[in-house]
Amino acid sequence: MLKKPIIIVNFKTYPDATGQHAIKLAKICEHVATEMNANIAIAVQALDVFRVSQAVGIPVLAQHVDGFSAGAHTGSVIPEALKNAGAAGSLINHSEWRIPLRNIAAAIDECHKHGLSVVACADTPENAKAIARLHPTMLAIEPPDLIGGKVSVSAARPEILTQSVNAVNQNKVKATALLCGAGIHTRADVAKAVELGMEGVLVASGVVLSRNPEQVLKELVAGLEKPI
Repeated sequence: MLKKPIIIVNFKTYPDATGQHAIKLAKICEHVATEMNANIAIAVQALDVFRVSQAVGIPVLAQHVDGFSAGAHTGSVIPEALKNAGAAGSLINHSEWRIPLRNIAAAIDECHKHGLSVVACADTPENAKAIARLHPTMLAIEPPDLIGGKVSVSAARPEILTQSVNAVNQNKVKATALLCGAGIHTRADVAKAVELGMEGVLVASGVVLSRNPEQVLKELVAGLEKPI
């Protein structure tokens, strides 16, 4: 189960976060979560879900899921299989793997049937509004042009976050927590996101590719729970 406020670390497919390296990084995330009494979840490659979920107690998400039940769907990542592998849920519609709205709806519905959480990504307030109507567990706002960069969305495009909050609130989708991602690197980035109405952040390279992932993650947690 995903609790808020939360930091979700997307391992992507970086060598530093694949296979045994994924387990090592997952244990760092778990250590920080325990030491700082913080909510931290991780999103790993589908092939790493089982090994990582066996190694740590924090929530493990897949990086994608398809909206199919068990059956003739060769090559698909189905919610039932993810649950059996130990996943708590999945990311979906990340900017690096966009899917149509109907596929997002199918994936959310199928995941909910199996008690899995869904963190759906949206690149604009308009898309956030449309996806929020589908009732994902959490909704992450990520402008694609800022992903992997050094400038955070909370600093460069604060209006996108406030507009997304307003759009979702107009739909009265109270159960969906709003997160933001793209360029999140510092405590100040996280604190600003919280100030703008976010209930967590989705991060990747800022943690995964850093020389000291533990220290970076501790700084992000401090911004989440103790804004500057």
